[in-house]
Amino acid sequence: MKKIIKGKNNASIAVEDLGEGQPIVFLHGWPFDHQMFDYQYDYFLPRGYRVIGIDFRGFGDSDLVIEEYGYDTFADDVKVVLEELQIEEAILVGFSMGGAVATRFFARHKGFGIKKLILVSAAVPQFAKRPAYSRGIKKSEITSIVEEIQLNRPKMIQDFIKKMFNEKTFVSYKNWLTSLALRASSYGMILSALAMRDENVQADLAQITVPTLICHGEKDVICSYEVVEEMTQLIPKNIVTPFRKSGHAIFHDETDKLNRTMLMFIQNKV
Repeated sequence: MKKIIKGKNNASIAVEDLGEGQPIVFLHGWPFDHQMFDYQYDYFLPRGYRVIGIDFRGFGDSDLVIEEYGYDTFADDVKVVLEELQIEEAILVGFSMGGAVATRFFARHKGFGIKKLILVSAAVPQFAKRPAYSRGIKKSEITSIVEEIQLNRPKMIQDFIKKMFNEKTFVSYKNWLTSLALRASSYGMILSALAMRDENVQADLAQITVPTLICHGEKDVICSYEVVEEMTQLIPKNIVTPFRKSGHAIFHDETDKLNRTMLMFIQNKV
């Protein structure tokens, strides 16, 4: 069931809320929306879970409200959704940028309503390289992405999607992901790309107090597998599952393994 919840600055935040049982809250990556988790919804719904997908502001069916745009605002929107839906003992899943937002959520809201965390291809501790930080993408590359959004957004999206996969991918599937990205507002994509370029959640990782599953593709060229070492050092309670055949899009390259691994973690079997 689609719900609209008023977030920060009165933005309408679109939420997909399906099923009953223990809630699993999904935070999507850039530049998609909650529908990128369709294969996770299909897996968990018949197993008795409630799935909740949140569209970040400017993506999917959520409003673009540009005041105070960034990880703090995204995290505040998540808090409002959890409060409005009276969510307790939930599993929080964050993919890529959604993983960074989930991390900021713990630092900012002390993990309100969350029992466990799953970070999938997370863009943490920071997405862009810095003088003292050699991992990540060059800031100039992200700036170029922003410029291309302004000139030829469909091509930029298609080029980005090509980099996500390690396993062979149907053209129709890539086209579907492109259609999700094109649903986002152009300016929302720009603002969130700048947030990923400039924000840093390194200090936030130590604030994660719940058991955390880290799922990361060894072939990831967008968020290098090297970041896993830093996550394991900074997150107090963590379990790492490498995905040896996966690039950034674990949800496609090793769908079955990801779903099974998540279920076993939720059920305390790993």
